[in-house]
Amino acid sequence: MKTLIKEIKPKSPALRWFRKYMLNKYAITIALFLCWMVFFDSTSFLVINEMNGEIRKYEKQLAYYKDEYKKNDDFYKKLMNDKQEKEKFARENYFMKKPNEEIFILVVDSTNVNKTQ
Repeated sequence: MKTLIKEIKPKSPALRWFRKYMLNKYAITIALFLCWMVFFDSTSFLVINEMNGEIRKYEKQLAYYKDEYKKNDDFYKKLMNDKQEKEKFARENYFMKKPNEEIFILVVDSTNVNKTQ
């Protein structure tokens, strides 16, 4: 009977450590809890990391749109305060003209441009 008990006992210290600590019900419970929190929970590490990436993307978009707003606001103020700038804008974008003035719109034919090259 004594020889049978000696054979069942773990001989290596690593196996004894594993049986003592890793097969403990508290260690198993903590490991399962950590796995659940990292991978499966609705507020898991993976979901939070993905949301932080979206936040960074939207912050970049916000900075871009603030910059564009500033440019457009400056242009609007310049346009409303300067008569020559207003006239230049109207002529370029809306093809407005002064009396007794003609406007010529030149259109480049793209099919002929490709054949000559």
